[in-house]
Amino acid sequence: MLRTKNSVKEVHPCFGARANRGRIHLPICPSCNIQCAFCRRSINKDENRPGVASFILTVDKVNQYISDALQMCPEISVVGVAGPGESLIGENLIKAFKSVGKEFPQLLKCMSTNGLLLNEKADELIEVGVDTLTVTVNAIDPEILAKIVMGIYYKGKRYEGTEAAALLIENQIKGIKKMAASGVTIKINTVLIPEINQDHIYSVANKVSSLGADLYNIIPLIPQYRLSHLNPPSCQEIDRAREVASEHVDVFRHCQHCRADAVGIPGVNDFAGKIFLERAEETFSHG
Repeated sequence: MLRTKNSVKEVHPCFGARANRGRIHLPICPSCNIQCAFCRRSINKDENRPGVASFILTVDKVNQYISDALQMCPEISVVGVAGPGESLIGENLIKAFKSVGKEFPQLLKCMSTNGLLLNEKADELIEVGVDTLTVTVNAIDPEILAKIVMGIYYKGKRYEGTEAAALLIENQIKGIKKMAASGVTIKINTVLIPEINQDHIYSVANKVSSLGADLYNIIPLIPQYRLSHLNPPSCQEIDRAREVASEHVDVFRHCQHCRADAVGIPGVNDFAGKIFLERAEETFSHG
């Protein structure tokens, strides 16, 4: 049964929970279908950022890892899938959430996506009982997004430039609208890149609010990959972007840049090293 938006916000640490609440991220989705200029997915145990996990967990082991995590951190209220690639590629997320729903019905089911496949997968997500959804929307203008997303892979074809950006934006808009209409609580993430989308935040916040988004999260750029030469936004630039966005939608201000295998209470403890014991040496390449 879908939780109410108020009940979600009371227990989800990434949607405004006031009390100490924890989450476990299941690193079950290794591949990605878009190529962002700031993104470098990796398998390692050292970096503390999105797109990184210590290994890829197989779906058949999901419930055992959740059980172990709950023993170490009973405050866990959310099972999330946030990569390290795109959550909607393949069937891993759907299979995992079906299993979690049967074994741990008390836990919220949360997922993150770039939104390229969101519209066509929406019915499956609603049926499996996704409670909270985070969609990364870095621009709604193809000219701006083309500077952030270098290309996408969609239905067997690679798209680049503004053509890729326009297709991604169209699918995100349709998907967010459909998921919001079903009652799912939605947070939008935007990576703030001062040289590219600083002056575009107002438009993004206005648009996603009109689609039914509940929260807006502005994430400062971590300079790497093709954008390694840029500077991250200053505290003043982040505050200004949040102020602008708040004219349209509630702003979330406590993002921890979590790994795809994070376990525990954000900013308080992390049991990932004890839960996810397997390690891998290979690093993902783009594509």
